[in-house]
Amino acid sequence: MATRNVVFPSGRQAIYERDRYSPAIRSNGFLFVSGQVGSDADGSPEPGLEAQVRLAFNNLNNVLAAAGSTFDDVVDVTVFMVDPESKFETIWKVVPEFWGKAPYPALTAVGVTWLNGFQFEIKVIAKLPEAGLPPGNG
Repeated sequence: MATRNVVFPSGRQAIYERDRYSPAIRSNGFLFVSGQVGSDADGSPEPGLEAQVRLAFNNLNNVLAAAGSTFDDVVDVTVFMVDPESKFETIWKVVPEFWGKAPYPALTAVGVTWLNGFQFEIKVIAKLPEAGLPPGNG
C-alpha cells in the first residue's frame, strides 16, 4: 500500500492524532479534506451557531492553505447540519462570507442527528493547483 500524503494544518496535529484521522490527503491532483467543525484548538465546540460555522470554515481554510490551496480550488462540498429545518437559514447566511463568486462548487447538504456536540460540519474535495499556477487557477 502506498503511503498516504497527509496534510496537517499548523497547531492542530494533536487533535488529529488523538482522534485517529488525517485532516486531508493529497491524491492524483486532488485534496480530500476530512469534515471540519467549529472547534477551538483544544477540540471543543465554539459556542453559538454562527460563530461555530465561521470557525468551521476558518479551520477548513487552514487545511486548504497547508496544501497550498484555497476555497476557490474546491470542486465538491458536503455539509452536515443538525436539525437543518430550524438552523439552515442561520447557517446559510454565513456561507457567502467564505463561498466566493459563481461558479460555485457542487454541493450536497445532509441533515443529521448527531455531530458530537457540533451543529455544522463541512468536508470538501479540492483540485490542487498545478505547479506554476497560483491557487484558484488549477
